[in-house]
Amino acid sequence: MRVVFLTHNYPRWPGDLSGAFLATLAAALVRRGIEVRVVAPSDAGQGGEEERDGVKIRRVRYASARLETIAYRGTMTSALRAPGGWRALAGLWRALGRGAREELAAGADLVHAHWWVPAGLAAPARAPLVLTVHGTDAALLRRSRLARRLARPVFARARVVTAVSRELAAWVQTSTGRHVASAHVHPMPLDSEGWPWTSAGGGTIVVARLSAQKRINLAIETTAFLASCGHDLPLTIVGDGPERARLEQQAERLGIGSFVRFTGAVAPADVIDHLARADLMLFPAQGEGFGLAAAEALMVGVPVVACWDGGGLLDVVPESGAGRLTLPSAEALSDAALDLLQDPERLALARLVGEAWRARLSPDHVAELCEGWYREALGA
Repeated sequence: MRVVFLTHNYPRWPGDLSGAFLATLAAALVRRGIEVRVVAPSDAGQGGEEERDGVKIRRVRYASARLETIAYRGTMTSALRAPGGWRALAGLWRALGRGAREELAAGADLVHAHWWVPAGLAAPARAPLVLTVHGTDAALLRRSRLARRLARPVFARARVVTAVSRELAAWVQTSTGRHVASAHVHPMPLDSEGWPWTSAGGGTIVVARLSAQKRINLAIETTAFLASCGHDLPLTIVGDGPERARLEQQAERLGIGSFVRFTGAVAPADVIDHLARADLMLFPAQGEGFGLAAAEALMVGVPVVACWDGGGLLDVVPESGAGRLTLPSAEALSDAALDLLQDPERLALARLVGEAWRARLSPDHVAELCEGWYREALGA
């Protein structure tokens, strides 16, 4: 079987974080004897072909080098507000479609499009299509009437539609009318080989992009509330983003600047190092597509407190044992955190849940599921 990965986001070099999970999945599919060809955009004029881990990767040109900046950087939405943004996106759409058609003509059996826009839109109309929704694309469906109009024909013609969480599956069904079966809901792979289990003692941790949707302000308010009750629990905030300056000011204003540490953006291996010292993760985000950082925490044996309106987090964080779900307020989060921290079994329970997540997200397991989706799409 030969599969075309069609995507706007695939690692440009070994260690690149852009779409890294797709490279992990592609390599696992190759180990199962499936031939994978990747069609992805050029980046600032850097196109061409290469082979990595048995996967053939083709970077297609879609604009002048100066305008090839709407993929890989997480800036596609903002790029569309620029004068040349839509022109560049149209070029990307055409280039991805042309690359997919050429791969199909050369013998590929089906297309696996990652993200409905632009890859799903670009997928050749008559090709057997598996379409996976990852998060940002589903959020676009919720916000934009035009997006919903464009998306409905894509979801209608896909033979298999998958989503990385039940929350995203519900967004797809509400926005497009396409039902996503429970057998088609599964997160993308994460290679946890060699990860340690937490030794604890480092306090609470947040791992997130510092944006308003992540509600890191609630984690800081929770730390202040705990301190006011005599619980001096340090908070480590791993990540960066537009809210950082405001959050630093908030910590100082609440008088807990000495308890709160901002690390900025760090490499994935360093994220695991921070998790391996944590007692507890606070994840107060609203409307998450999945909540990968929460899964990572549990996979290192760190219990997690999240909120009931966390969206896809509800697929990850248990209500008891290794986690708590609560209202989005500092008082409620503090009560849940203390309840967890006072449970002597919390780390053992988190490790049990983490072992299950390590198995569920193992690349070989996810590749096996994908092979089943491919055979379903081909009627095999």
